[in-house]
Amino acid sequence: MRLKRLFIAGLLVWLPLTITIWVLWQLLSVFDGIFRAFVGAVGAVVPAFAPSLDHLANMPGLGVALVLVAILLTGLLVANIVGQWWLARWDALLARIPIVKSIYSSVKQVSDTLFSSNGNAFRRAVMVPYPHAGCRTIGFVTGSPGGEVATHLAGEHISVYVPTTPNPTSGFFLMFPRADIVELEMSVDEALKYVISMGVVVPRPHPQAAQH
Repeated sequence: MRLKRLFIAGLLVWLPLTITIWVLWQLLSVFDGIFRAFVGAVGAVVPAFAPSLDHLANMPGLGVALVLVAILLTGLLVANIVGQWWLARWDALLARIPIVKSIYSSVKQVSDTLFSSNGNAFRRAVMVPYPHAGCRTIGFVTGSPGGEVATHLAGEHISVYVPTTPNPTSGFFLMFPRADIVELEMSVDEALKYVISMGVVVPRPHPQAAQH
């Protein structure tokens, strides 16, 4: 029994570290893959540069560093009026390409909503009745139903993303009557930790919540 406790104690130390390293490694692999694809394309267009480019592509970590620099430079470019004008032209060009426009526009709308400083997605954590009226789970407000969907809903509704546990990247998009939603004082980060840990990591109570 003591051996089992020691094993679990050691596992609790190594498991978070291993998962963190794995996630970072996957991210670095994606960045490195982007760099290698770019190097291969340039080498195909300009064969004279191919040997030098192959040498650069084999330097560990260089691809990741260059991709990160390119992302930062792109952000610097589009942070002014001139960059915004060129970005609008780029979006308009992609919007005229069949198939590409559907994928690009959808991804752009989601990314703009999630990461824009004035976006509303994942700004609030709420408690909602799911999967049935007798249960409660945590969700994240993504906005309000609109368009044709809103015309079929009686009363005010709120759009909520309900993540799965322990993988919050998958989940369900649900629309709840506002009366069924309980606003939570905990931050989005605290709520995500609570969901990912399957309720083990309990957020500290906020003063406002304690008064209710």
